Amino acid sequence: MSKLRTPIILIFIILVLDQYLKIWIKTNMSLGEQISIFGNWAFIHFTENNGMAFGWEIGGEFGKIILSVFRILAVFGIGWYLFDLAKKNAPIGLLISFAMIFAGAVGNIIDSSFYGLIFTDSYGRVAEMFPESGGYSSLLHGKVVDMFYFPIIKSTIPAGIQFWASDAEPIPFTFFRPVFNIADSSITAGVAMIILFHRKFFKHEEENQIQNIEEIENTVS
Repeated sequence: MSKLRTPIILIFIILVLDQYLKIWIKTNMSLGEQISIFGNWAFIHFTENNGMAFGWEIGGEFGKIILSVFRILAVFGIGWYLFDLAKKNAPIGLLISFAMIFAGAVGNIIDSSFYGLIFTDSYGRVAEMFPESGGYSSLLHGKVVDMFYFPIIKSTIPAGIQFWASDAEPIPFTFFRPVFNIADSSITAGVAMIILFHRKFFKHEEENQIQNIEEIENTVS
């Protein structure tokens, strides 16, 4: 299907960039190591998380399996929906948005599904890829590699405005604190593009579905 050519190419590019950077980080940096990109505002900061985008987590081994399985099911659902949108001749911008979400989801699934098998841990050392003794964990129990850190504003919350605590002290405050990766960025950008530019498509689809239901009711009544 010709309309899928550009989204498929975009998915491939995002996955290659995402995995290349993650593998480079794993094989060149130890956990917690940091490289300045731009002064004190932008860093490559190597961290890993067990959970969702931007370092959010679901605790426990069972929670990790649930999250991994949910991600896999979600990817199949997004892939099917992307194909269905192409068949409906949806705008190319909408297809690109869902392609970005799909690529980001797959990128993080690769980490959480397989990195535990193919890498040693990164605690105090650079990880080894495909170690003879095995990786740091099992299938579906890998950790997602994050690296982009932009602490643009570093300040404190004054004690005087902390109405929730009577004996408060100034609290350190950082914006933007989460550490993320290319896959996270791709998902976020895809969702933002849908919300900002493609809501009319879904409204039109809903109107068509209502019209089809009314036509069926008129036919059988």
